[in-house]
Amino acid sequence: MVQQQAEILRPETLIEEFKKNGVTHVITIPDSETNYLYELMLEQDWLDVVPVSREGEAPSTALGLNVAGKVPVCLIQNTGMMEAGDSIRGMALDAGFPLLMVIGYRGWTRRGATPDTVAKYTEPFLHAFGIEYFLVETDSDGARISEAFDLTRSSKRPVVVLIGDEYHGFNR
Repeated sequence: MVQQQAEILRPETLIEEFKKNGVTHVITIPDSETNYLYELMLEQDWLDVVPVSREGEAPSTALGLNVAGKVPVCLIQNTGMMEAGDSIRGMALDAGFPLLMVIGYRGWTRRGATPDTVAKYTEPFLHAFGIEYFLVETDSDGARISEAFDLTRSSKRPVVVLIGDEYHGFNR
């Protein structure tokens, strides 16, 4: 009997979806959990990676890029999304511009207890702000990223892609 390897979300899937949707800039905080994704983004000649020092800077940086005619994505963790709450409100919700936020769903587990409180508060935070979201766990979910792009463009509101696999495979 051949044992199948569990399907994961490869960083290449995100890169493919970003390119397909015309992303020009990714605003992020480099970290050890996403180092392979970060290195892969740096290799793309069509993509500029914009590091920020705090997640709260990401939405305002994205707004500036949007006004300049660029297509930015914010790539941060759920802890940082909460820290950026006021910027999300003021720079994305109130300003009414399309913003895709790819959020690492730190602490979330599909099965069993969720001891990390940030995971417990992530979806209630999104509901409180009225932000729609898509859960992406594996490569087969990759098309949801394009669905999220379509929604943010049509609604002119922020939309979140929750990366539910803790960046499995993003650290090599």
